[in-house]
Amino acid sequence: MALRAAVFDLDGVLALPSIARAFGRAEEDLALPRGFLSEALNLKGPDESIARLVTGEITFSQWVPFIDEDCKKRSKNSGINLPEEFSINQIFAKAISARKINHPMLQAALTLRKKGFTTCILTNNWLDDSSERGTLAQLLCELRPHFDFLIESCRIRMAKPEPQIYKYVLDTLKASPNELLKTAAPLPTPCSPNDVSHGYVPIKPGVRLHFVELGCGPAVCLCHGFPESWFSWRYQIPALAQAGFRVLAVDMKGYGESSAPPEIEEYSMEVLCKDMVTFLDKLGISQAVFIGHDWGGMLVWNMALFYPERVRAVASLNTPFMPANPNVSPMEIIKANPVFNYQLYFQEPGVAEAELEQNLSRTFKSFFRTSDEGFLSTSRVCERGGLFVAAPEEPSLSSMVSEEDIQFYVQQFRKSGFRGPLNWYRNVERNWQWGCKGSGRKILIPALMVTAEKDVVLVPEMSKHMEDWIPHLKRGHIKDCGHWTQMEKPTELNQILTEWLETDARDPLVVSKL
Repeated sequence: MALRAAVFDLDGVLALPSIARAFGRAEEDLALPRGFLSEALNLKGPDESIARLVTGEITFSQWVPFIDEDCKKRSKNSGINLPEEFSINQIFAKAISARKINHPMLQAALTLRKKGFTTCILTNNWLDDSSERGTLAQLLCELRPHFDFLIESCRIRMAKPEPQIYKYVLDTLKASPNELLKTAAPLPTPCSPNDVSHGYVPIKPGVRLHFVELGCGPAVCLCHGFPESWFSWRYQIPALAQAGFRVLAVDMKGYGESSAPPEIEEYSMEVLCKDMVTFLDKLGISQAVFIGHDWGGMLVWNMALFYPERVRAVASLNTPFMPANPNVSPMEIIKANPVFNYQLYFQEPGVAEAELEQNLSRTFKSFFRTSDEGFLSTSRVCERGGLFVAAPEEPSLSSMVSEEDIQFYVQQFRKSGFRGPLNWYRNVERNWQWGCKGSGRKILIPALMVTAEKDVVLVPEMSKHMEDWIPHLKRGHIKDCGHWTQMEKPTELNQILTEWLETDARDPLVVSKL
């Protein structure tokens, strides 16, 4: 059955930034725990006042005292001191006034309507009787003429995600579920290998690092994880370049067109960080912002710890900063946590290589999956005899990658193999001994930690004590996102990174002393 109707949400889709995103900023500004204000939007809250608001039972001005009281109670129970200036009314007013029409998404809606689609805005909304009510009215006034229907929860006494509202939508659109296109925020434009400049930096005899480059401005080094490539940053490179930065996405040692020496010790954190310092030296870059994911996250934290003078600012996706504990061997921690069992499987040279290189297309289709599509388990891998045991021989293609994307990784790993990438896992003892030399140090340069709600290995809870070591840490959190953050939620990630870079990673102004 052909698609013939399209439904668009308002908040976070047709209007940006989302209220949830604005709440996250307010939590940062007011030094509140992450998620404290988001509870205000929980339909299943203790008194369900938000449900009463969005179904039109009460107006916005009636709701504010409920949520103010709820915030006071929760802060008292949690031992949190709310600032004197705390006001839900002001926070909401700021969030609503910040929202602007997302023109690329509006253009997509106009294109669909021109092609004969029935289009509809479906939104959880409220009866706004606040002093700022004109802002919401203006937004809807501008959008309404471009859609066939506007369905607001407060007008029909039903709210998402209750099933009856979706039946109401289908009845209104005279469509079946199979005829309905539900939209989300459009993906950022990725770059292809032909859209960027490629460079090679000699590190030492027999070792070079390959990188791609785009943009002008302060240098930003992107460091990928396992088993990836510079290409994993394809959605971030154009966005960060457009934001005014010189983006250098590196093929980390062992990957792609960078050298892949076979010696395990070549992949210790100490050696890898020295390589990155040489990389900067050879390019004449005195200082760079470092952003890493997975193993790249581990590397950038170590750069900040051991070479802070070369790091303008540091950000990690998924990977928390975990200072070395001189009294506890990390191998014991790995053995004690079932979810890290795959790392034990990776220790014996040649074993995991044979499995991962056997069918490269299967390997990458199995790895690169969204949080809702995953079927790989990292537990009991040694006992099972392999990572892909019981996994499909011909996995379906994930919604977050194309066949062309998969073939790029296949071609890259056909060149490099998995020996180098797996060697990153084989330096546990060396990394610990080196890390202990930095024991007791704090990271005081600008820093950002981005957690992903549904990463089952690098779970957000692992980052909960980072402020003890990074007092000025800023945070971003991406909901409904698994391990492959750059590919699964590129729009959300790009927004977090560009905002942080703008405030924390710009070069300081040079003031003339003449």
